[in-house]
Order: sequence, then C-alpha cells, then structure tokens
Amino acid sequence: MTTLHPLPSQPLAAKTAVPRLRESSAPRELVTYAAVGILFGVVLVKSEVVSWYRIQEMFRFQSFHMYGILGSAMLTALVSVQILQRSEVHALSGERIAVPPKTIGRGHRYWIGGLLFGAGWALTGACPGPLFALVGSGATVFVIVALAAFAGTWTYGYLRPRLPH
Repeated sequence: MTTLHPLPSQPLAAKTAVPRLRESSAPRELVTYAAVGILFGVVLVKSEVVSWYRIQEMFRFQSFHMYGILGSAMLTALVSVQILQRSEVHALSGERIAVPPKTIGRGHRYWIGGLLFGAGWALTGACPGPLFALVGSGATVFVIVALAAFAGTWTYGYLRPRLPH
C-alpha cells in the first residue's frame, strides 16, 4: 500500500496527503515517468501545440487547430475517467482509483483560477505543460516562465490554508 505523507505547507493533521513512492521501485518508476514525459513533449512539439503562432491563432479565432486538439483531449479524458470509474481499476499500489466529487459552491476559485491561468497563457504563449517541451526544444527563454510557474505554484501551496475553498 502507498504511504501517505502530508503536504509540506500544511499541518500534520491536514486531510490532504500525497503518495510517496516505495523506495524499492522509485528509480524504475521515475525512469518510466521521465520516458513518458519526454514522449509527451515530443508529441507536443510535433503537433505544434507549443507554437506561439498556433496559440495566437486560437485566441484570435483564426484556426481550429488548437480547439481540435483541446477538444480531443477533453473527450479522451472524459472517456478514460468513465472507464476507470466503471471498471473499478486499482493502482499499482492496490488502492482503488477514484475521482472525488467537487464542491462548486459559488465557483469563485474556478473562474478566478481560470482567469489567472488564461492570462498567463495569453501573456507567455504557453500553458504549464508545454513549458518543459519548449525548454527541451531549445527555447531556453521559457526557463524564466517555468520558474515563474513554480513560484506561483509554491505561493498557492503556501497560501492555500488561508484561502477560502
């Protein structure tokens, strides 16, 4: 069974926990994750998803290319999650894979987060996933954007207990 450890920005009694890899399988799993990540990066570059011009075309409603890719990704995710939930698949650690229900409330966290995400995407020309593919493809200026993304993620993790959820 996977050992759970609290997130570093929260007290030990926090409900949120992250799984820690078993020491014996950690190197093998990390190599697998790195290989899948590199393959995903190659796919992002070859499909022009990381192209600033493609993103600009999308925001100007000049091309269907990005909308087609995003739509197919959403459809793939929808079908995949439904299959996982209905087939009661278990993780390698033996735990059942489940997606907990979301409490929407007034939805402030979703539209504010969406605005921040969209503004960052529009300003930099890249969303967080392709940042690493851009750096790997030689666009080293995106190292600064990746560092800013890490800083934003760290800031959210630090402020999360104080934010209304």
